[in-house]
Amino acid sequence: MLQAFINMWRVQELRNKLLFTIGMLAIYRVGFYIPLPAVDQSALAEWAQDVSGAAGNLIAYVGIFTGGALGQSTIFGLGVMPYISAAIIFQLLVTVIPSLQQLQKEGPAGRQKIQEYTRYATVGLCLVQATFWLSFMLRSQLVYSEYAQGGGAWLFWICGITGLTAGTVFLMWLGEQVDKYGIGNGVSLIITAGIIAKMPTAVQEVANGFSVSRADDKPYGVDTVVFLTAAFVFVVAGSIVITQGQRRIPIQQAKHTRGRRVYGGQRSYLPLRVNHGGVMPIIFASSLMIFPSMILGYLSGVFQGSAVVDFLSTNFRMDSYLYVLLYIGLIYFFAYFWTTVQFQPKEMATQLRDHGSFIPGLRPGPRTADYLETVMERITYVGAGFLAIIAVIPTLVAGTFGLSFMVSSFLGGTGLLIVVSVMLDFIQRIEASLLMRNYDGFLSSGGGKGPRIRGARHGA
Repeated sequence: MLQAFINMWRVQELRNKLLFTIGMLAIYRVGFYIPLPAVDQSALAEWAQDVSGAAGNLIAYVGIFTGGALGQSTIFGLGVMPYISAAIIFQLLVTVIPSLQQLQKEGPAGRQKIQEYTRYATVGLCLVQATFWLSFMLRSQLVYSEYAQGGGAWLFWICGITGLTAGTVFLMWLGEQVDKYGIGNGVSLIITAGIIAKMPTAVQEVANGFSVSRADDKPYGVDTVVFLTAAFVFVVAGSIVITQGQRRIPIQQAKHTRGRRVYGGQRSYLPLRVNHGGVMPIIFASSLMIFPSMILGYLSGVFQGSAVVDFLSTNFRMDSYLYVLLYIGLIYFFAYFWTTVQFQPKEMATQLRDHGSFIPGLRPGPRTADYLETVMERITYVGAGFLAIIAVIPTLVAGTFGLSFMVSSFLGGTGLLIVVSVMLDFIQRIEASLLMRNYDGFLSSGGGKGPRIRGARHGA
């Protein structure tokens, strides 16, 4: 591996791409500490530290996509979340709007047009989200008094909305520059950098609460640290398995005789990913599960002493049985929903037939489409089960050991899956560049003949 690392810096083109990518990520981290004008940062940090419950979980969840905590209101406060939301919206619209489907089929020109629409939608979402975030800060008295009323309020609104929107658009541009001149998926790397940047804080939190004899009211002992380390290794290994897992369908190419020569007849395979939906089922399920807790927390304050509200509030905590059961059910639902939207067996069967290929033992056309749909339904069930286990682990560990969400989030959930998938894609791209120049990569051994991580490339 050391030799592969040295070879990585020997190739000039690869070295330039890596340095450019690192430079863009450094710019992102520097910009993350540029505050918004008129916001009382000390009051905001104190509020973020004191908040707990559903609101605290929402802050931690949004922080996955913003690259940091909302305890720092900076020009990158919205992060790339509006861009991700716009991209998901257009991915869904392409499947239901004929005009967008036609653009998708036009190739690079059509996809570039859809990308342009995504950028416009990103700006619109930024304006909406920035307005809600700034109005919340005004209501919570997190803005300096001279900017909270009168003429200063207009200046606060203009500077705040413009700054947050410009920050997200700049991050979007930064990600596109990494795609073009760097290596890896730019937006995914920005999200990953924000998640990894929290790891030292989580380690420090465990270190501050660690004691061999658990003296001085220290919550973490040797058994807790050993369990956290083993669980982290196990969950990362499981995430890699589910990310790279495939069901390979054998494909036979038809033979063609031209003159005295016979063409075709090769055998290959059609890889179907076990986790076809990636992290999207967890993202959708987590987003929906936040709102019942917040609504019930509000109702508990309004209807004090109500047995029904108290029962629901108790059973919708993150460590409750009903919450976990409903969370798993939503993950399964969105796993099948996202697979149904993205996976088109009829179109795939038609492409196989048009290219003169078929699945041995099946007639081309509808029979092949039914078979592919059946296989995808079965492997989606298994993939959703793995996703549910990985997603629930942080909740169970946090409730059992009394850990904060900052620490338990590195034992599973959306953030860990994003980091694993993005880093696998990043390593595979470096590996391909090294092997193309006859160098041994990180995943090879002994002259490039060793085992390598296989699977389709994909981002967050």
